[in-house]
Amino acid sequence: MSLFWRIFGLNAVVLGFATALLLWAPVTVSVPVLLTEAVILVGGLAVMLVANGALLRWGLAPLDRLTKLMTTVDLLRPGQRLPVSGGGGGGEVPELIRTFNAMLDRLEHERATSTARVLLAQEAERRRIAQELHDEVGQSMTAILLVLGRAADDADEPLRNELQQAQEITRESLDEVRRLVRRLRPGVLDDLGLISALSSLTHDFATHTGLRVVRRFDAELPALDPETELVLYRVAQESLTNAARHADAERLEVCLDRADGAVTLTVSDDGRGIEAACEGAGIRGMRERALLVGAALDITSAPGAGTRIRLTAPVPRKQP
Repeated sequence: MSLFWRIFGLNAVVLGFATALLLWAPVTVSVPVLLTEAVILVGGLAVMLVANGALLRWGLAPLDRLTKLMTTVDLLRPGQRLPVSGGGGGGEVPELIRTFNAMLDRLEHERATSTARVLLAQEAERRRIAQELHDEVGQSMTAILLVLGRAADDADEPLRNELQQAQEITRESLDEVRRLVRRLRPGVLDDLGLISALSSLTHDFATHTGLRVVRRFDAELPALDPETELVLYRVAQESLTNAARHADAERLEVCLDRADGAVTLTVSDDGRGIEAACEGAGIRGMRERALLVGAALDITSAPGAGTRIRLTAPVPRKQP
């Protein structure tokens, strides 16, 4: 029975009962109305209102849940669905819920597809920029260093000191360019694997920021595809960057473990934590990368208790 006929039927029953009571019950209404008559009329009205309210609450409860989900659904947290069975509402409400769940399936698939294209294009652009920095800017600065070195050898004081200072500034700039190249495209990830890349990342991070970083890596990790390794690396990179910028931490711990057909990356700090559930572009970017490989991202934080970011990536099945 549809929601309309349910509500109509209850109203018909209540109104029919009230009519029968007026027709056959020895009840009359005086003019002016007596107190007992007023009590009976008000009581009958209250019964009608309570009965209608109970049915409406029962029948429209699925719509309330649907409205709440509509206002809170986040495509970066897939799997949020409403059960079709249960509650009232007849045939229209379950059909509406099924349609909404199907729409979420379609939107999550389209979001995952578009995110994959964007992230792959982003990585390709990073690779191109890193290659140009390495080949063009890096080689030019190396040539400048050589020229400054020869000029300093032939120059007299105080010009020699100035040339040596310029040489030192150029060398520091070249080191910074190389560091940017490693951040844009970690060549060690392609050449030596995930553990070596994370070791290099954490070492550079500790050197650059002065924070203490503890590494705990499982030496016997299963074979991962390049996309999963890149996602794990980028999430670790973004987690360290967020800790340095916002956590006010002194110690960080980076762990990489395997368990139950998955690889888990955990980055935790002893900083001030997150006071409110506010996710910036960095965390949402991590969620988008996690969706790219079907991984689950969990962020646990409390004021004064630090923050823990856990990424669980499934291990790809071996092809027969």
